[in-house]
Amino acid sequence: MAAADDLQFEEFGDAATSLAANPDTTTVSIEDPGETPKHQPGTPRSSGREEDDELLGNDDSDKTELLAGQKKSSPFWTFEYYQTFFDVDTYQVFDRIKGSLLPIPGKNFVRLYIRSNPDLYGPFWICATLVFAIAISGNLSNFLIHLGEKTYHYVPEFRKVSIAATIIYAYAWLVPLALWGFLMWRNSKVMNIVSYSFLEILCVYGYSLFIYIPTAILWIIPQKAVRWILVMIALGISGSVLAMTFWPAVREDNRRIALATIVTIVLLHMLLSVGCLAYFFDAPEMDHLQTTTATPNQTVIAAKSS
Repeated sequence: MAAADDLQFEEFGDAATSLAANPDTTTVSIEDPGETPKHQPGTPRSSGREEDDELLGNDDSDKTELLAGQKKSSPFWTFEYYQTFFDVDTYQVFDRIKGSLLPIPGKNFVRLYIRSNPDLYGPFWICATLVFAIAISGNLSNFLIHLGEKTYHYVPEFRKVSIAATIIYAYAWLVPLALWGFLMWRNSKVMNIVSYSFLEILCVYGYSLFIYIPTAILWIIPQKAVRWILVMIALGISGSVLAMTFWPAVREDNRRIALATIVTIVLLHMLLSVGCLAYFFDAPEMDHLQTTTATPNQTVIAAKSS
């Protein structure tokens, strides 16, 4: 056993001096818990760049592409290929609907709600619901306008369902396809920071139409002023979603081309809303007025000629 005198305490100085004397010595640094750790100096990101990344969605783009690359892609003629487009839960659908009803200035709708998992489930059922809402509300509005008139006989117009389906689905598919082709063409000439896939554009247009479902139901009110106020509110909400979503994709382009693109998107959206209001809700009243203005003599002459 070692004697007690062999046990000695030594005071160590600076760690650097000890390491210089004994290179093989292992040192452990214990910091005071109350002290704030000092970070290594790095290059701070400018606030303008942070705003661009927040608006354009560059923070998660690399992660999204990496996750997308890890997914196994099936051939397009298989059922599994299209099943991935409907792989979405109820919470995600409601969250995207809420995002289309409450657009946030400076926030990108695709980055916040769509890019992680774009779907066709929500746009398909939103368009289908809107078709029946417009057709049924148009028939009901026509019935309420002429309610109590003895000369009026109500006949349901089932052809409005097919007409509304053609208009809504053509708009929800053809306009995104044309916009996607235009953005691809402009990206080949001007390297934009933001690019959207066709599925993402289709998803944005589908969810932007949700506001017209309650609007079409309220169009039953037989007051033109109320109807126009409702259509302007719906147009302002849905149009702002489209403008704020696609502006980052074109703002690096020529200023006139960028503004013309956004104006065209809003005008096509306005044409859809105003056209549906004019055809499905105002046209029946005008047709009825034309038939009731005919005089009895003209009716008799028409009957004899037939």
